[in-house]
Amino acid sequence: MDIGLEKGIERTEEITVGEKDLATVLGSGSVGVFSTPSMIALMERTSLLLVQQYLPEGHTTVGIEVSVKHIRATPQGMKVSCRSKLVGVDGNKLSFELEASDERGRIGEGSHVRYIVETDRFVKKAKEG
Repeated sequence: MDIGLEKGIERTEEITVGEKDLATVLGSGSVGVFSTPSMIALMERTSLLLVQQYLPEGHTTVGIEVSVKHIRATPQGMKVSCRSKLVGVDGNKLSFELEASDERGRIGEGSHVRYIVETDRFVKKAKEG
């Protein structure tokens, strides 16, 4: 599928760390700080939103791989931003470079792979097993 996606496009999304984002609430840790699963979700969402506007009607992307390092803790109430950069386009396979920062600096980095799919067909296939 050639949809004209070009390497180098970027998007940044920002959230404020709330109670629902804490490791203690998600069960991923015993300290009330921004959880790694929440950071990964922000990274995936930022990547999805980066490319969604370029996709044809009825198409979306699904994440298939995430590799991240969570390098510093962020307390509840602090803002976190994520920058996603499209670094590879190989047919339906999209590769992203990721960086997350809070108000004090970088807190995470990594890479992510998503595939472009036809939404209805993907859901039907998932239900059929």
